Amino acid sequence: MRANYADLSKTIAALTEGETDPVALMATVACELHHSDDRFDWTGFYRVTGPDMLKIGPYQGGHGCLVIPFSRGVCGAAARSGEVQLVDDVDAFPGHIACASSTRSEIVLPVWNGAGTLLGVLDIDSDQPAAFTAEDAGALAMILHDTFAKAN
Repeated sequence: MRANYADLSKTIAALTEGETDPVALMATVACELHHSDDRFDWTGFYRVTGPDMLKIGPYQGGHGCLVIPFSRGVCGAAARSGEVQLVDDVDAFPGHIACASSTRSEIVLPVWNGAGTLLGVLDIDSDQPAAFTAEDAGALAMILHDTFAKAN
């Protein structure tokens, strides 16, 4: 099953209406995304908790890494650059942090609030190589924008 992003966007908007707490928003988005697509093996957020530091936030799937500095891995690259990271083969990504040995590909998007503050990153891992496309990146970016623009 593949995510129907139009339906997901409507569902997430309805579930988060009036909510401004970033952690509550992250928990809801992680749950809805994770169960929407068979490619999504691990779906969650790493939150900015200090200068150049990410800590695990709400997620679905097996255990994730607890702390990721901006200087390391795919999540760190997304936080550091503010750009989507679309990785077809995690083993070929310099400095990839293997939180789960089953991960073959990954997409990571920065998460901003309406004031332009980086809240963290959305990390989706797949046990399939080259699982994610530019279409996924665009649709996920819209969902994140629409959801987190209202976050504190």
